[in-house]
Amino acid sequence: MRYIRQVAAMLLVATAMPAIGQQAAPLRIDQIVGKDAIRSEDVAGGEWSRDGSGFLAIEPSTAVPGGTDLVRYDVAGNGRSVVVPATMLVAEKGAKPIAIERYAFSPDQRKLLILTEGQPFRRTRALGDYWLLDLDTKALRRIGGDAPAHSLMYAEFAPDGGSIAYVRANNLYVEPVAGGAPRQLTRDGDALIVNGLGDWVYEEEFFLTKAWSWSPDSKRIAFWRFDTSGVGTFNLITNTQGQYSKVIPLQYPKAGTVNSAVRVGSVDVATGATSWVKLEGDPRQFYVPQMSWTPDSAALFLQQANRLQNSYAVMLADPATGSTRTLFTERDKAWVEANRDPTWLKEGAAFTWMSERDGWRHLYAASRDGKRLDLRTPGDFDVIDVLQVDPANNRVWFTAAPGDPTRRYLYRATLTGRKLVERVTPAGQAGTHSYDIAPGGRYARHSFSTFDTAPTTEMIDLGTNRAIRVLARNAPINAMLAQEGLGKTEFLRLTIGGGTVLDAWLIKPKGFDPAKRYPILFQVYGEPWGQTVADSFGGRTALWHRMLAERGYLVASIDPRGTNSPRGRAWRKSIYRQVGILASADLAAGVRKMLSERRYIDPDRVGIWGWSGGGSMTLNAMFRYPELYKTGIAVAAVADMRLYDTIYQERYMGVPSGNPDGYRDGSPITFADRLTGNLLMIHGTGDDNVHYQNLEVLTDKLVAANKPFQMMAYPDRTHGIYEKPGTSVHLYSLMTRYLEEKLPPGPR
Repeated sequence: MRYIRQVAAMLLVATAMPAIGQQAAPLRIDQIVGKDAIRSEDVAGGEWSRDGSGFLAIEPSTAVPGGTDLVRYDVAGNGRSVVVPATMLVAEKGAKPIAIERYAFSPDQRKLLILTEGQPFRRTRALGDYWLLDLDTKALRRIGGDAPAHSLMYAEFAPDGGSIAYVRANNLYVEPVAGGAPRQLTRDGDALIVNGLGDWVYEEEFFLTKAWSWSPDSKRIAFWRFDTSGVGTFNLITNTQGQYSKVIPLQYPKAGTVNSAVRVGSVDVATGATSWVKLEGDPRQFYVPQMSWTPDSAALFLQQANRLQNSYAVMLADPATGSTRTLFTERDKAWVEANRDPTWLKEGAAFTWMSERDGWRHLYAASRDGKRLDLRTPGDFDVIDVLQVDPANNRVWFTAAPGDPTRRYLYRATLTGRKLVERVTPAGQAGTHSYDIAPGGRYARHSFSTFDTAPTTEMIDLGTNRAIRVLARNAPINAMLAQEGLGKTEFLRLTIGGGTVLDAWLIKPKGFDPAKRYPILFQVYGEPWGQTVADSFGGRTALWHRMLAERGYLVASIDPRGTNSPRGRAWRKSIYRQVGILASADLAAGVRKMLSERRYIDPDRVGIWGWSGGGSMTLNAMFRYPELYKTGIAVAAVADMRLYDTIYQERYMGVPSGNPDGYRDGSPITFADRLTGNLLMIHGTGDDNVHYQNLEVLTDKLVAANKPFQMMAYPDRTHGIYEKPGTSVHLYSLMTRYLEEKLPPGPR
């Protein structure tokens, strides 16, 4: 139920910009999400070169229509050279060139593996065709033998460059780079047995897409195997693809139901023999969210979590025998977050580990025997994201925001020896800084934005923090923002009692008069995954909010306790077993605080809206506090927590049988009969994440209670509700009209 990133996609307004000093024309929905809207200025380049002195980019070919070139940009001199021209990517005379969608170089940099013709698979385009280009001979051949078109997934070179492995039809294959037939390594994959891929819920909640890994010595492949046969089947239905409806079955474990049985195996590439890791317990009652190799290929590093996800065994496994040894166990009274693959230090004698064991999210160096964990980022702050671990230079780069949870800055710390934590982002640049750091840490692509300014991206020298060149300014949108007539967004801290202080922001209407009263619309998320109160530009959602402010609305957001804000473990985990309960109470307290302190907010025109978890919180707000909120819009909401997936819901709420009161009281559907305000519910019928079922069961409850409401179903649209022509314009137009009708804009 993660916040929908499609909603926050960056967009620009594609209209003629006003002259300096001239007032910008009011924003329109078609400018924000329609065909007249254009994407923000993008930064050319994706992958850094290995030495960190340049970066590579896939660009349209100027020589071959429809083709793509792989080009390299030099950082210091900004020189541009074509590494692989489109003319080199023609398989047969007269054929169209192969278009590069993703690529990987062989270890010796003399061969290129290319993904093309990518096809949708769940929420990615992982299915496709792979081609191998020899940069010396210019030979080009298709990988996969006689495999059907668009049937290969996650192809990857072996570390020694001699083979390529991939997934096809839920089985693992390996193929010689020098040529020859592919060999099938697993043979039981079918519609319900999945080898080398995450099942639906692992992909959604643990980000496990490619579920296999080469050993560093190229002799073995470790992989996950999921038996989904016991998982409940949820049937998605499409009615728009012919005379009859089409059923799309999905193995989806809902809270409290059966999970896939998971195993981790290691297959010998030469013989095809598989050894299985010996994990204790029922394979349907634990999770293995992470697995990788030690640098010497002697062991597999695994994390095994219990079903409640409050105990993580960190272990090493022998890839040949499957025997395991637990190094230590990470525990928490609430939940433990899975770590990403560790970076190995001291030639494999230690590894990186993230933990909240001292009350803050910090990076540790753990010894390979598990007997020692050395804190490397001490202080009363959270490490938000580790950007690069650089053992060669004894440092780690990470983002943090000590004492300022709405912003993001770059820090670095030592990995061994004397503990030293330094801020790298210069002072005086309050806002959100993001960095893509080159290998070796000399250069970085740096983006900076605030709530009221779109990002500027530049290439910087990390040693001096000086810009080498600007890569993207987003000048048109920033000119529009500067001239639209809105004041600077106000960031607030709301004291709601009991020592609790909430972060919030507030946009004031155009022509604001504090002697008058205005309607207010609150954007909400309020679940453990997201944070809405951040001093960063919010893309098209931010533009829609600004459009509403231009039309006479106050727009605000409050982060209740439990949101994923860098305010320490106690803040985030206060929500445990009471999702929907504590946060909705905090929100109500925050709204009342603003009403009492700001007389210009009209208490008779208070609205709230949210998407996904924010849609659920909108429903809880409308049903639990009907006297406070007059109008609400809930998009893609979970109405009953038992209808969402096991990993997410049970992580924060426990299993339903162990917390029946929490599931009942945290689910909006329980209090639907209390609705008194105006409610619009929106859902995509093809939502494989939060099923359309949620809207239907809630509709039943509202109808039984004789409660008036409005609803909109978007056929075949998924959780983002963006597919098919005109969808986004229709959606945002619908929400705008509803607000203007039910929560009239302007001062009184």
